[in-house]
Amino acid sequence: MFEVWAPGAARVEVEYEGARHAMSPGEGGWWTAPGDEHDRDYAFHVDGEGPFPDPRTRRQPYGVNGPSRVYHHDRFAWTDQGWRGRDLRGGVIYELHVGTFSPEGTFQGVADRLGHLVDLGVDFVELMPVPPVPGARNWGYDGVDLYAVFEEYGGPDGLKSLVDACHRAGLGVILDVVYNHLGPSGNYLARFGPYFHDAKGSYWGDAVNLDGYGSDGVRRYFIDNALQWLRDYHVDGLRVDAVHALHDKRAVHFLEELSVEVDALSAAVGRPLTLVAESDLNDPRMVTPREAGGLGMHASWNDDVHHAIHANVTGETNAYYGDFGTLSSLAKVLTSGYFHDGTYSSFRGRSHGRPAAGIPGHRFVCCAQNHDQIGNRPEGDRMRPDQLRLASGLLLTSPFTPMLFMGEEWGATTPFYFFTDHFEPHLAEGEGERRRKEFEGFGYDWKAPEPGEEDTFLRSKLDWEELSKDEHASLLGWYRALIALRRSRPDLTDPRMDRVRVDVDEERRVVVIERGSLRVAANLAAGPVSVRLAASRLLLASDESARLTDHVLDLPARSLVVAET
Repeated sequence: MFEVWAPGAARVEVEYEGARHAMSPGEGGWWTAPGDEHDRDYAFHVDGEGPFPDPRTRRQPYGVNGPSRVYHHDRFAWTDQGWRGRDLRGGVIYELHVGTFSPEGTFQGVADRLGHLVDLGVDFVELMPVPPVPGARNWGYDGVDLYAVFEEYGGPDGLKSLVDACHRAGLGVILDVVYNHLGPSGNYLARFGPYFHDAKGSYWGDAVNLDGYGSDGVRRYFIDNALQWLRDYHVDGLRVDAVHALHDKRAVHFLEELSVEVDALSAAVGRPLTLVAESDLNDPRMVTPREAGGLGMHASWNDDVHHAIHANVTGETNAYYGDFGTLSSLAKVLTSGYFHDGTYSSFRGRSHGRPAAGIPGHRFVCCAQNHDQIGNRPEGDRMRPDQLRLASGLLLTSPFTPMLFMGEEWGATTPFYFFTDHFEPHLAEGEGERRRKEFEGFGYDWKAPEPGEEDTFLRSKLDWEELSKDEHASLLGWYRALIALRRSRPDLTDPRMDRVRVDVDEERRVVVIERGSLRVAANLAAGPVSVRLAASRLLLASDESARLTDHVLDLPARSLVVAET
C-alpha cells in the first residue's frame, strides 16, 4: 500500500508506469493507494504539482530529484540472529566517513577493513550520515529523503550488509542522523505538509517544525525515521546531530519523546539501543534519565574535553580554544566533565553551562579529533603523530567514552576537507565563500580548497599504504596497546569522575592523573622532566626512554606513561 502524509492537500496522486492513480484520503492527513510492488518506481503529485519523491522513500536510485523506488525491508536475509547488542559503557567508538574511509568509498569498502578495527580493539563503528545527498560526494549533513540510503555507498542492501558484517565481527554500529535541518537540494517536504518553521532555524537552514501547528505529524516523521534505522537496519545506536539547533517549546521535548520510543523498541528487540546527542549546551539534563527529570539521552558529545586536550597538546588557543590553554582546564574536565559549568565563556561572551555533578563519565562521548574538528580547519589538517601519542593517552585513560576518528590511530597524513557536489550553480559557486564566512573570527588564514572540486574529496580519502611505514605502524601499536589496557583494567573504564584525581604543574607542563591503582603521567613540555610518582612499575610508555626508579619518573619531552602502584 502506498502511503503519504499530506494533511493540507485536496488531491494526491501516485504515478507509476506512466500513469497517475488517485489516492484515498484517510484519518490524520494520510493518503493511501494500492500498488507498492517491490522495485516499482513511483512519485507523488500534490494538488496538481509534481512529480515529487516520497517523503518516506526507502530508495532513491536516480538522485534527490528523481522518482522513488519501492523497497521492502523483509526481503533482506540477515545473519546476525545471535547478536545481542553492545552497551556503550566501557566501549570505544570509531567514527568514519564511508566515502573516504576506503578507496572504494562504499559500504563494502568499510566491510572489507573491519579486521583492522577488530585488531585495533574498538567496540562501535560510527557512520557519518548516509541518506541521499546532492551529487556524488558530501559529508552527509546536506541529506534529504531521510528514510533512504545513498546509492553511491551501496543503497539500503549495502548498509544492511555492512551492519550484518559488523555484528559478525562483534562490532556495534552507531549511525549519525540529522533532524535539525535538511539539505537545500531535493528537499520537497514543504510540498506535503508543515514540516518547517517560517523562521531561519540555524546557519544550515529552516528550522524543523517540532512545536508549531501540525507538528504532531512532523515529529512522527522523525521518530519513525529513528525507529527504522534501529529496527529495520539493526543499527545499535543513533548520534543525533546538533540537538541544540532543534526548536521545540512543547512541554515534552522531542528528544524525550524519542527516548521513550527508543527504549520501548529496545525492550521489544531485546538488545540495548543507544541515543547519543551532539550538544554544545553543557546541560547535564540532556543525559539525565527521564525518571529524574532529564531528557533521557544515553550519552552526549562533550566538546570541552576535546578543547582541553587539543589546546594543551597543540598549544592552539584561538577562537573557542581560548579558555582551554591551561592544564587546570584539563584537570577540571577530567574530574567534572564540563569546563564551562556556569563559568564565563570568552568565545561566547557570556556564562555557559551548568555542573554535571553525579553524571557518570561514560555518558560523555569525547575525542581528540572528529570530522568537525578536523574538517572545519581550512586545510583539514590532523594532529601530528607526536601530538596524537599524548592526546590518545589522555583520552583513552579518561573516565569518558572515547571516540577516535578514522585514520588517527596510525597518524594519517591525509587531510579531511569539507567537500560537496552541489549541482545548482548558486550553491556550487558560493560554497567556499559561505564556508569562509562561517569561520570568520577564528583567526585562520583561510586557504581551504573549493568544496565542490572533486579533488578536494579525493585528497580526503585515507591512504592505507601509510600503514607499511614504521612511524605509522608504531603509532598504531600505541593505540592498540592503550585500548587493550583500557579493556583489561577496570580502573580505566570506571565512569565515576569523583574518583579521578589530577595534579598539575603549570610551570613545568606536567600532569599526573590517578585512576584507582593506576597513574597516568604526561609531560607536555619541550624538554625532559623528573617527577615523584606513587607507582612501582611502568605499564605503557609513549617514549621507550621513560624510566621509573624508586618512585622518581624521568619523562622525556612530550611523552606519557601509564604506571601502576
